[in-house]
Order: sequence, then structure tokens, then C-alpha cells
Amino acid sequence: PEVCLRLEAGPAAAVHSPLAVQNGFLHVLVHSYTAELFMSSLTNLGPFLEDEIIPEVIPMEIEVVDAKITLKDDSPRVYPTSPGPVPVTLAVDHIVVKRRDDGVFYLTGEGSQQEKPESVSEEQKAPERALAAPAAGMRGLQLKEVPELQRELQTMKIALAEANMDKARLLQEIRKYNPLFQL
Repeated sequence: PEVCLRLEAGPAAAVHSPLAVQNGFLHVLVHSYTAELFMSSLTNLGPFLEDEIIPEVIPMEIEVVDAKITLKDDSPRVYPTSPGPVPVTLAVDHIVVKRRDDGVFYLTGEGSQQEKPESVSEEQKAPERALAAPAAGMRGLQLKEVPELQRELQTMKIALAEANMDKARLLQEIRKYNPLFQL
């Protein structure tokens, strides 16, 4: 993962907001971050966020690009034989959180808007045609849909792997009580 922090203060920070001159401006960029967090870690953040002193508002911009966070429920299970809840994965392509002078956090998403080159040679076009053409399921698809479908396929593969792990865990639990059990 790549993390970049930039703190500006003084007259140069006026380009971001009038309050940034006095309190400063913080810009954070997080790129290619992957993490697994337990739900209890999120629910226990409350005491750290509570404070008796009202903090100074620092204008900031937090930009997260290509991140993947998996949330796992680690609460005690109601039924001991239950495989438990399925982890939730949050994939972020590009998101920006801005805090303005009023202290409110604004959340905006930005799609990947890549500029296409003006002129493309025939050699460069050939692989694109190979991707978009003859396969029966690919007919009529636009090239921009291919990466999206590849991401969906990867997500489905991960979900299938997790389902197979859950199945194996359930079979192991059943065989603990009935060693002769067969599917």
C-alpha cells in the first residue's frame, strides 16, 4: 500500500479554504490498501472518538484509490454448530472524503476517467478486436465492460471459494457428532 500525507499551513494553504490559513490543510492519499478488520474493532472505536473538548476543525481531503477492506464478524455465535456470518468485502475504486470549514465531512466518488489517445495504430487495435469479437458470450459487449466483468468474475470466484470453505467446515462439524456421515 501507498500512503501519502501532506500538511499545509500558513498563507499558502489559502487556496484550499480560508480556515486552512489558521488551522492548516491535511491531504491524505491511500492507494492499493487491503485489510481485514473485525467488526468489534469498529464498534469499539466509540470511546476513542468521544471527547469533552470540541476539537478545532482542520480542513482535509482523504482520497482512497483501489482499496479492499474485509469486515469479519467476531461476535460470539448463538449456535455453536453455525458456520457464522459471511465476511463482507468493501471494494473502493476511487473515493474522496472532504472536510470543509463547517466541519462536515463530504463523501464523493470519482469514476476512472482515463483519457483515450487520439490516434491508435492498427497493431494496438488488434488485441482489442480479439477481446471484443467472436466468442459467443462476448458478442455485442463494449470493451469498457470487459474489466467490469472480469472484476465480477473474480468476486464470484472468491464467493465460491468461501462457500466451499463453509461447506467443508459444516461437514467437519457434522462428522464430529456423526463420524459415519456421508454426502
